Amino acid sequence: QARFVESGGGLVQPGGSLRLSCAASGMIFRIYSMAWYRQPPGKERELIAQITNSDTTNYADSVKGRFTISRVNAENTLYLQMNNLKPEDTAIYYCNAVAGTQTIVSWGQGTQVTVSS
Repeated sequence: QARFVESGGGLVQPGGSLRLSCAASGMIFRIYSMAWYRQPPGKERELIAQITNSDTTNYADSVKGRFTISRVNAENTLYLQMNNLKPEDTAIYYCNAVAGTQTIVSWGQGTQVTVSS
């Protein structure tokens, strides 16, 4: 059964950086488009970045120019490099495999990112 384990979150000051990881198992990782989502406190989960199986990327306007999604298929791992973090980036971050706009796998536990001085 496919599953994801997210890690790398933490507390960081505004302007700081974090690198999130998503370890995939139970699936042929390289054939899937992957995405990062986040759920801010009291809000709905939102899509912030996608990467196809041919490494084409797409970003939400709120993170464009600050976040970079990448993948290493040999490691079955998805990454999210987050720079110039802002308090509004505070959220639980999740990864998932996607087909169009639909997620494919059950959600993992996510990783908490808190941006605060």
